[in-house]
Amino acid sequence: MAILNILKYPDPRLYTIASEVRDITSEIKTLISAMAETMYDAPGIGLAATQVDIHQRIIVIDISEDKNNLLVLINPLILELKGEKINREGCLSVPEVFEKVKRADWIKIAALDENGKKFELEAEGFLAVCIQHEIDHLEGKVFVDYLSNLKKNRIKKKLIKMSK
Repeated sequence: MAILNILKYPDPRLYTIASEVRDITSEIKTLISAMAETMYDAPGIGLAATQVDIHQRIIVIDISEDKNNLLVLINPLILELKGEKINREGCLSVPEVFEKVKRADWIKIAALDENGKKFELEAEGFLAVCIQHEIDHLEGKVFVDYLSNLKKNRIKKKLIKMSK
């Protein structure tokens, strides 16, 4: 497999809304494998296809300690949200930045797995936050968009400086 290039904020391609996956082809399965390898290599716990400049509704997540519990979400849709929690979040597209973001503490989603099988999933706590964070990427939103303009501009300047 190949390690994919992860787009860095404020790259405008991170604001592209992803398209629905129509068919689970061999190319989609190869992409899922490459995304998982990229996420583990980074190292990270979640990656949306948008972050690797492929604008299709695909997410890979693994919050397990030993990195052997890959969750693949194709065309994820949030069905229900409950509660509220403020968590410190980071992102592979916003390196070395961690900020507090308010999200639902419990969610119910519907998605397809890597074989195209429909399923529903209820998640709470850290997994719920991670899923919401990655779905935001598919909607063309980065976690820094939840922050004040002052913080967002400071982060943007820092990352532009780091990239030079």
